[in-house]
Amino acid sequence: MSDKQQTLEQQLAALKAENARQKKMIDALVRRVEQGGGGAQLDAWGAFQHSVVLADQVREKTDELNHALQSIESANRQLSQAKSQAEQAHQRFIDAIESISDGFALYDPNRELVYSNSHFQRYWRDNAISLNTPALTPEKIRQLAEEHGLIVREVDENHNGHTIKLHDNRWLQIKERETSDGGMVMLYSDITQLKLAETARFEAAMAEKSRVLQNMVDNLSQGVLMVSKQGGIEVFNQRFLAMTGFTQTQLNGAHIEALTAASPMTLWRIGRGGMHPPEGIRVQTLPDGRVIEVRSHAMEDDGYVNTYTDITQRYLDAKELRETEQWLRLITDNVPALIAYVGDDLRYQFTNRAYDQWYGFPSGELLGQHISISRSQSKFAALKPYVDRALSGESVVFEIEEYNASGEARYVVKSYVPNQSSNGTITGLFVLNWDITERRQSAQQLELAYQTLEVRVQERTAQLQELNTQLQDEVEERRVIQERLLETKKEAERANLSKTKFLAAISHDLLQPLNAAQLYLGSLLSHRMSPSARKLVNSLTHSLDDVESLITTLVEISKLDAGVVRADKQSFPVSDLLDNIAHDFAHAAEGSRVEVRYVPSSACVYSDSQLLARILRNLMTNALRYTSSGKILLGSRRCRDGLRIEVLDTGVGIPEDKKKEIFQEFKRLTSDHDHLHTQLGLGLAIVDKISSVLGHTVTVDSIPGVGSRFSVLVPYGAAETQSPRNIEALVADGVVALQGARVWVVDNDPNICSAMEELLQRWGCEVTTAGSLQALQISCDTVQSPVELLIADYHLDNQLTGLALAKSINAQRLQPVPTVIVTANRSEELQHHARDCGYLVLHKPISPMRLKMTMVHLLNGDNGDGLSLTSASTSSRNR
Repeated sequence: MSDKQQTLEQQLAALKAENARQKKMIDALVRRVEQGGGGAQLDAWGAFQHSVVLADQVREKTDELNHALQSIESANRQLSQAKSQAEQAHQRFIDAIESISDGFALYDPNRELVYSNSHFQRYWRDNAISLNTPALTPEKIRQLAEEHGLIVREVDENHNGHTIKLHDNRWLQIKERETSDGGMVMLYSDITQLKLAETARFEAAMAEKSRVLQNMVDNLSQGVLMVSKQGGIEVFNQRFLAMTGFTQTQLNGAHIEALTAASPMTLWRIGRGGMHPPEGIRVQTLPDGRVIEVRSHAMEDDGYVNTYTDITQRYLDAKELRETEQWLRLITDNVPALIAYVGDDLRYQFTNRAYDQWYGFPSGELLGQHISISRSQSKFAALKPYVDRALSGESVVFEIEEYNASGEARYVVKSYVPNQSSNGTITGLFVLNWDITERRQSAQQLELAYQTLEVRVQERTAQLQELNTQLQDEVEERRVIQERLLETKKEAERANLSKTKFLAAISHDLLQPLNAAQLYLGSLLSHRMSPSARKLVNSLTHSLDDVESLITTLVEISKLDAGVVRADKQSFPVSDLLDNIAHDFAHAAEGSRVEVRYVPSSACVYSDSQLLARILRNLMTNALRYTSSGKILLGSRRCRDGLRIEVLDTGVGIPEDKKKEIFQEFKRLTSDHDHLHTQLGLGLAIVDKISSVLGHTVTVDSIPGVGSRFSVLVPYGAAETQSPRNIEALVADGVVALQGARVWVVDNDPNICSAMEELLQRWGCEVTTAGSLQALQISCDTVQSPVELLIADYHLDNQLTGLALAKSINAQRLQPVPTVIVTANRSEELQHHARDCGYLVLHKPISPMRLKMTMVHLLNGDNGDGLSLTSASTSSRNR
């Protein structure tokens, strides 16, 4: 009976008791009325009213009692229905469990058996194990199974449960799962057929593998013999039978000791008992002349495998090679030349006796050593270019100074002949050396004799008139020598001019990828990035600036040497130049122990602003490099002949005997160098050459340990009435001016186009890129499409120039497009041509700051009057 039914019955009993009590009260009142019907004290009307009230209360209690009875009957019906459904569900659960083909067992939270199906019971009943034991747990069932010898083997399958093998060769897979109330369900599946199938497949696979393995062993070019720990023959192949002469019948089931005496080859394991070399290899020569290599391989179970390889031909070839090498050694050791062979790894593979003795090494000690072992690092560095040329396939002959075994400096003629394999690769170098010291000394003595020939001839002419004919011959010989010297001088001049043309030709190809890298860096710097990433990008920017500076310096030197640089002198306020230089180097000195000071000047000078800026920047760079701590001052003094611009520093100073040497190419005051930037020692050489072009005098005063002062005397110029627009304000306005600006970019290098498009779009421009005029006409209407700016490379495909492209586009439009020509050509002719056309020229590589200022300058419509591009270009390089 449920709790609800019990509650209802209790309420019903209480109502019945209350009803009986009230009925007794009514009966008592009625009797009292009937007994005192005529009394004067009885209030009949009050008794009547009281009876009516009691009647109403009785009726209400009766209704409540009826309602309670109906609720109890309804609850009884629901209980009966629930009981029926529970019994039906229980029966269905039992039927479902019984329908499972696997054994099923249900355990309560105490791991005691609650229910099991007939399949589960049959597993144990068939083996005389009773499940009627009270509080039966899985552990007790396992204990009973082990006591009856039911379980033979058990396999753990990790998360999939475990598998047991019964004594009747049946396999059961047991799976466990917890129930929601903390109990457990266990399923016992009979997988005997599955296990039998797996066993059959495994045995078939092993048989197939054995067959394949035997086929593989039979097809080996080596003889194979496998012997067990007990000495029984387990595996052999047909090649082994052919080598030993045994038959398959003789080896099947045979023992190793019975075959040892009849075998011409070793059958025991090599190294066994310490009787043979421990490495397990032995070479045997058979009676018929064959040479067999026997190798033993130990197995984990103390058995071993012997392999037999016929190396007769290899042995004969090695013997012939040794004989040939002996003849070669005999020949080369008796040749006076120094002979060696070096592999492509630059390690000696052969040296003759003369080579070893000349360098002072015992015979054979150089073999396997690197060629740098016989010479110092500097000598090897001088030798390295010739080695690289030889390894590239070129036969090289050159003279070089080397030290012999006695430490004497000797002059040697070296010949490197590359050894080329059949597939075209260089596998090594033949090295031939000849000591020509005596011959060179004789030649020097002869040259000295030639130098004093004129004096000796004059003396002999005065003394011996009869030698006049001989003197004429010698004079003719001198004339021929002089002609050769003149021809040599011309060749040197042609070589210098060729160097200049070469540098000018490759400057475009070198600056093209550098230009793309600068543009990509400009785009990258506008992205947000971590401090470490920005530090790497800044380092990359400095490296690219160094590359640009080196290339520009080399080109400038070549042009200055060739005399193609011309000064374009104009009057301008010197403050336009000095302000930017002082600002840039003040930033460059930040974080160091050097203070950069600047004294402004209002004077106007007459000079080429770009070339003068190059002089002053090189002087400031030189001062900053050789001043580890202290001060650097940039200022000027008014003199009668002009304005003397001075750079003073408190650096290391310059000795008196070095003041002229510092202006030579590739000369540096000290061996110390800037770890952040690459230097060639050309800075002051460029200063000297540019000052000659400008006609300005450069002087230097210095005291070692105190400091130096470099001065440039520049003529005065006419006063300027219009000051250039502030560059910082122009760049600030560029944020607004560039937003939505439509720009056409034409360059035959897709990498440059991609970099330009990325950078300009970061600035808010609408960019259209093309590799040629035809490609631009396909992308847009070059006649009517609105555009604010055209940026064109000077060197395009099909011998078309950017100037010609801009002229072609502007000739078809009502209003010309403001144009920028980008080029690596720094010639004055191109500058004047572009200026006549109304175009601006930017030289590669373009820094993003310089490009931005130029675009803002054109978009604001300054037309070349409001911005000093010279100062902008020189200052942007150092930012």
